[in-house]
Amino acid sequence: MTKLVVETDDAWTKKKIEGAIHTEIELMKKAVQKTQNTVKGFETRFGRLDRKALYGSVDDMVVIEWEGEIETLERLKKKLKSLEEI
Repeated sequence: MTKLVVETDDAWTKKKIEGAIHTEIELMKKAVQKTQNTVKGFETRFGRLDRKALYGSVDDMVVIEWEGEIETLERLKKKLKSLEEI
């Protein structure tokens, strides 16, 4: 769980902080969607990610990129969840 404590009597400051967090959430959602689409593209092209099954039929760099996209997606989802909990 993520918790953020900001104390201020200034409504403008509070509004700016809320706006910045909301903007970051929207950007993160777009990044998650884009990365999900990239992963789906790999899955559509090659099927399920299985190194043994893909060995010799798919360029190693493609598999590495695919794995990297999956790792990136997991990190983005974690960050998005953290922001949404605030």
